Amino acid sequence: MKKHLVKLSMLALAVALIGTPAIVRAQDTGTNAPAGTEAPVKKKKGGALPFHGKVASVDTTANTVTVGKLTLNITEKTKIKKDGQAGTISDVTVGEAIKGAYKKGTDGKLTAVSISIGEAPKKAAN
Repeated sequence: MKKHLVKLSMLALAVALIGTPAIVRAQDTGTNAPAGTEAPVKKKKGGALPFHGKVASVDTTANTVTVGKLTLNITEKTKIKKDGQAGTISDVTVGEAIKGAYKKGTDGKLTAVSISIGEAPKKAAN
């Protein structure tokens, strides 16, 4: 009987030692921030994505501009600039370098937020 009691005690001790780290680990929240204090995810300003490249095509009827593989819809809210002045879709020409930002709508369409026509001016060397 004494042998059985010793074996049972050893088994209980072994189970306790094996199970304790799992219990302690489940209760350990010291390295996690308290609930509700998570840092907010930083989004790009306005959620717009940048683009740049040479214009592949312009469709003034459909109000679209294609840059590389992106076909961007132009709306009345799209800000177009050429040489620092306000511009229109008519100012965009095939082969010209443009850059700007666009948003992807829930319908999957890409809408240009802003377009800057022409190469960025080169900085003068000192």
